[in-house]
Amino acid sequence: MIQKKNEFGPDYSSVEDDTFKTKYRASCYCKTIQYEVCSDPVDAKICHCLVCKKLHGAPMQWAAIFHKHDVRITTGIDHLHFYNSECNKHERILPCKVSCDICGTLIADEGRRMWLAFPSLFDFVLDKKIPNSFRPSCHIFYSMRVFDMNDDLPKWSGHKNNSERL
Repeated sequence: MIQKKNEFGPDYSSVEDDTFKTKYRASCYCKTIQYEVCSDPVDAKICHCLVCKKLHGAPMQWAAIFHKHDVRITTGIDHLHFYNSECNKHERILPCKVSCDICGTLIADEGRRMWLAFPSLFDFVLDKKIPNSFRPSCHIFYSMRVFDMNDDLPKWSGHKNNSERL
């Protein structure tokens, strides 16, 4: 599935790409897997769906969404683990969850065209200076929430702009 050691896939930037200018860095807990992005996210959301809650062991999941071509894996490509929850297979069948096979940290949700990164893995979280572009724009699948969120963000019953606004 992975063509070359330094290439994650044709939709991603390569470590050899000299035009790629790193804007943010992220890593798993043990730092075996590290990746960079060269842009701000196109959106950020808080998801309350059952799959996110079960796979993250949390009442919700915060994700920042990037185009795949703005992402590059810099280390640990051989330790990426994939899981497709729809097929219940540990394979890179898109969309899928991506994790570290050493420490088990969930790295991202890989979609067909997008990379849903988990902002808590980015270096800026340590400084407590979260860029505005990473701040969630809404809640999705809010009808499945565990508890009410008293914020001013729009709350959607399903996907943003494709479901009922609650």
